[in-house]
Amino acid sequence: MTASQNLSKLRRLRRVRITNLGLRRTYMFKLVKYLRGYIKECILGPLFKFLEACFELTVPVIMANIIDVGIYGSDKAYILKMCGLLVLMGILGLCSALTAQYFAAKAAYGFGTAVRRDMFKKINSLSMAQLDSFGASSLITRITGDINRAESGVNMFLRLFLRSPFIVVGAMVAAIMLDSKTAAVFLIAVPVMGLLIFILMHISVPFYKKAQTSLDKVSQITRENLTGVRVIRAFSRQEAEIKDFSDANSELFGINEKVGGISALMNPLTYIVVNLAVIAVLWVGGIRVNIGGMQQGEVVAMVNYLTQILVALLVLAQLIVTLTKAMASGARISAVLELQPDMKDGSGADGNNNEGCPVIEFENVSFAYGSSKESALSNISFKLYRGQSLGIIGGTGSGKSTLVNLIPRFYDVTQGNIKIDGCDIQSYTLAQLRKKIGYVPQKASLLTGTIRENMRWRSETATDDEIIKALKTAQAYDFIFEKDGLDTAVSHEGKNFSGGQRQRLTIARALVANPEILILDDSSSALDLMTEANLRRALGESDPNMTRVTVSQRISAIRDADLILVLDDGAAVGAGTHTQLLESCEIYREICATQIPEELNK
Repeated sequence: MTASQNLSKLRRLRRVRITNLGLRRTYMFKLVKYLRGYIKECILGPLFKFLEACFELTVPVIMANIIDVGIYGSDKAYILKMCGLLVLMGILGLCSALTAQYFAAKAAYGFGTAVRRDMFKKINSLSMAQLDSFGASSLITRITGDINRAESGVNMFLRLFLRSPFIVVGAMVAAIMLDSKTAAVFLIAVPVMGLLIFILMHISVPFYKKAQTSLDKVSQITRENLTGVRVIRAFSRQEAEIKDFSDANSELFGINEKVGGISALMNPLTYIVVNLAVIAVLWVGGIRVNIGGMQQGEVVAMVNYLTQILVALLVLAQLIVTLTKAMASGARISAVLELQPDMKDGSGADGNNNEGCPVIEFENVSFAYGSSKESALSNISFKLYRGQSLGIIGGTGSGKSTLVNLIPRFYDVTQGNIKIDGCDIQSYTLAQLRKKIGYVPQKASLLTGTIRENMRWRSETATDDEIIKALKTAQAYDFIFEKDGLDTAVSHEGKNFSGGQRQRLTIARALVANPEILILDDSSSALDLMTEANLRRALGESDPNMTRVTVSQRISAIRDADLILVLDDGAAVGAGTHTQLLESCEIYREICATQIPEELNK
């Protein structure tokens, strides 16, 4: 690569960095709207910090007067008066600082609360496809860590953006007013300190960004390890997981070590400059005192002003670091908040008046996830009438769960149409559509609380009798009422119940309020054959008008269905009753051969 090519590449990279920085600033600016309700706090916070800075800048002058007037003249009354004034300045400064902190914290925490609320609302409005694109771990990190960092950025900005620059400028002006010749030292020392801090920050800020990314990786590995602990132990993968964590943790340590090394240089280098500046002030000040151009107290005031400038510059550097992190987090937050839901709510439809129409109808339905070119479902068509049952079977990855996820519009079809009660599902409002459907996912999910609270998720007004009926149908009544009945506590994710019990409880929850359509997505896999048979029989007797869609790997779960759909690689390779498929579908016969070989030998 030639020198000109290298230069061109560096310029492109620089433009990318500038663009990214601009985007982060833009995104952070968009979040400023969440401070509109805290305009008073955003004004009063910096104002009281400004007052604190004013009180702080008067302290060296008071000290100088104590030395030059009180001590030099042995005026005890004057010394006491100035000491009283010094204490008063300290109290006023403390009160100003506390007041500023109160207003800044109120604005920052109000900002964080509002952003967190809107982000949670936004997440709940996104389609499953959009949620899949982010990932659960990333969204959790954004709504917790990123918002906390943005919140801290707002807090520090309100407290320090006015105070630190004012201290630097005010101290220099005060020094010049005391003695312009001695203040010449400030004009050299302050730019040197500023340049030194800028160089160190320029080097360290990229490492802060890398550390943030590396921390996200550590958090992700930890979360995945905890959620998949059973699988990890079942396969004896603890050592491999520990190694992965150690590698990620070592990477984070290495980055933090570099940041720490650079940060460790800041204090010694700045203090070297300050000490040299102090020596210079004392030397020049001493000469000025000898010739009568200054007094000893004014020299002390000069040293105090120099120290104030140093502290203010260091605080300003920390503010820059915090704001850099806040802008990066703000970009991640805004990426979610600015996203528009890609699934539009329908205007409403009345399928109840379409008697005689199929309850569920698929017309040449195809579907692909996200930007994938490969279809998860291809040209699926079938009709299911009121009170009928549909069984869906096929190998792993054949598209069974994908198909049933299209019915409640968790995803929208890529091609074709789906109709419920003769109306396109996209014409229904989502609430209207999903009210018709009782959905039981593959993974049984229960919420912390009581059985009664969990059962009322479909209908908040459900009576105890309705809940008990649903529990009996789902074969969950006995083990619940062996405990505390409907008041039985449910721990986190229902861990105080077995896998089969959790499945039966989620089925009962779906049955509350008598849905028109019941979808069972492999939701009886943890049940024994007898319990499963009792469940099927109870479901058939509970509501003859309820249309059932059952996904299962078991032939026993779907063999009595009015229509069985056999899927293979997203395509329907067979459709009919159990008897019909035994004669016409090779894949169905292969599945039966592994589960009920006796029927094939007849």
